Amino acid sequence: MFKEVLAIIISFVPLLSVAQKDTISNRVHLLEGVDVVASHRDRMARSTMPLQVLGRGDMLKMGITDIADALHRLPGITLRDYGGAGGMKTVAVRGFGSQHTGVSYDGILLSDGQSGEIDVSRYSLDQVSSLSLVIGDQEDLFIPARNVSTAAVLSIQTLPEHWDDRLPHLTSQLRFGSFGYVSPYVRYEQQVTGAIALSANGEYVYAENDYPFTLRNGNLSHREHRTNSRMNSGHGELNFQWKGAGYDKVTGKVYYYENNRRLPGQVRYYTSDSREQLHDRNFFTQLQYVTLHHGDFSFKWNGKFNGSATFYKNGLYTGGVMDADYWQREYYSSLCVLYAPNYNWTADYSVDYAYHNLNSSLETDVRPYRHALLQSLSAKYMLPRLMVLARVLHSFYMNGAKEGEGAGNMQRLSPSLSLSYQLLRRQNLFVRASYKNIFRVPTFNEYYFFHYGSTDLKPEVTDQYNVGMTYRKDGTRFGLLATLDGYLNHVRDKIVAVPYNMFVWKTVNVGKVRVLGMDATTRISYRLNRHQSLLLTGNYSYQRAANRTLATSAFFNHQIAYIPLHSGSFSMGYENPWVNVTLHGAGISKRWSTNEHYEETDVAGYMDWGVSAYRQFLWGKHPITVRGDVKNLFNQQYSIVAGYPMPGISYQITVNFKL
Repeated sequence: MFKEVLAIIISFVPLLSVAQKDTISNRVHLLEGVDVVASHRDRMARSTMPLQVLGRGDMLKMGITDIADALHRLPGITLRDYGGAGGMKTVAVRGFGSQHTGVSYDGILLSDGQSGEIDVSRYSLDQVSSLSLVIGDQEDLFIPARNVSTAAVLSIQTLPEHWDDRLPHLTSQLRFGSFGYVSPYVRYEQQVTGAIALSANGEYVYAENDYPFTLRNGNLSHREHRTNSRMNSGHGELNFQWKGAGYDKVTGKVYYYENNRRLPGQVRYYTSDSREQLHDRNFFTQLQYVTLHHGDFSFKWNGKFNGSATFYKNGLYTGGVMDADYWQREYYSSLCVLYAPNYNWTADYSVDYAYHNLNSSLETDVRPYRHALLQSLSAKYMLPRLMVLARVLHSFYMNGAKEGEGAGNMQRLSPSLSLSYQLLRRQNLFVRASYKNIFRVPTFNEYYFFHYGSTDLKPEVTDQYNVGMTYRKDGTRFGLLATLDGYLNHVRDKIVAVPYNMFVWKTVNVGKVRVLGMDATTRISYRLNRHQSLLLTGNYSYQRAANRTLATSAFFNHQIAYIPLHSGSFSMGYENPWVNVTLHGAGISKRWSTNEHYEETDVAGYMDWGVSAYRQFLWGKHPITVRGDVKNLFNQQYSIVAGYPMPGISYQITVNFKL
């Protein structure tokens, strides 16, 4: 079913693009003062690397409800979602594990030394001005060295502070929906002086998550409800910005997140009971100072402290309740120096230092720590039709443990090269090619976890090759952006867990993976008249992620667990003076929950459809936006992770008021 629907969508997209002959030039849409669509399209078309950007206006018009939903609309992404509002959501790109994808929050990479994975469900879409995904190297030179240390980077940019008056501005919002979901949100902004702006926001989310699902065992089936799945979470941010008389700017952020949730566990016939609980806390504060154009030089400094705590309890553990508490701390600093002597040449040197440690309540805890020193040297050469970017990253990691044997130190040089060339002088038709070598250091769990970790592990080394083409056309009524990329990825020394005996598993470097794939995207905008327009988006990904570890193995060339061969999404939005409506869908083909493809470990594919409608009113001079969303429109039961059913048909209603 998925392949047939996807084929219809993909064939429909180019037909629409051919049928329209009118064009719009440099059409710019502004939404809440932060979303400039034309600049997003230009960046994606000219980028030397695969780049996708979703602005705040794009996300509204595409019917996107949260960050996980936004990621489903981007090509090449594999999202692990454990179901419901409280389910953990991690992102992987082009067949790499989620530890290979960095997540940047307002320019500074988030980190988790224990697992190496970032749970993107922690971050609220209501606070986001844009999401961007770059695969490979980053075209921006003026960034920290750590921001180029992963195979791909998802960048989350929050709403900026900028007002023409000195009055306080307040946004209040209430969202409620199925399965006991309720979420109030409030944001305060004010330009205090001509140089200083402040903002603060807070969000609370409560959900029962007791959605129904069908449990099947052969010919038998039972209608059940998710249990032990209640969630209480909240987060708050305080931001400030200072702009000097010249080109100096200081921005700062204080962030706090807390989530107290029950974990429903895996659904099995007759054994789906769970009494697990997880309590997360995360606090970080970051500061950035930027000064531009001191002669040919610009400088940027970043500093950050990050602390997190995790409290786990399992009431069904053999012998009673098992508690496990973990505490992480990170101290981070970065300095970037940009040299731009003329239009053609730009160079950057960035140096980062980070210290990370972990301790727990476990008797087997060795209290690991890590010092990291990363340096990058980058150069960009530009002509009117050509852009070439080269970068080399030197990484040095010093590992240790206060209560036991630490892992060895490691260092490595990682080069990258990319280019983009405009084929026709008067047409925005570009070809691009890129190569990036990068590696992933084992996490604290992989190094030190009792009866699992190994301090002898080597880092996973990746090579990424990409060749692509982009086309952009703007006119008075019609706009088109299309991208097509083919890629080849290699992973060496892949870290996998193998059984030492029935009870003990060990992580070892035995894996090799080859990923051969293709990503295609289309965005079409068509203005029917002054008050009505259409936005059509679609993407398709093919990922052949093959296990190439041992040619004589029965599992050689098997598709890697949870990587779908086909995936895609589609949305069609209609803007009008009455009610704006969007129909959207996202789906993936069949996957396997094991690398060995054992019988009955396949996970069925799915296509999840939804519809969104919104309308803005004015109460005096104050805008009120009312939005309704229906998710899983056809009530399809499916799982993204085996044993964790996703919710069926559900609704959400959002009321947003600006003062």
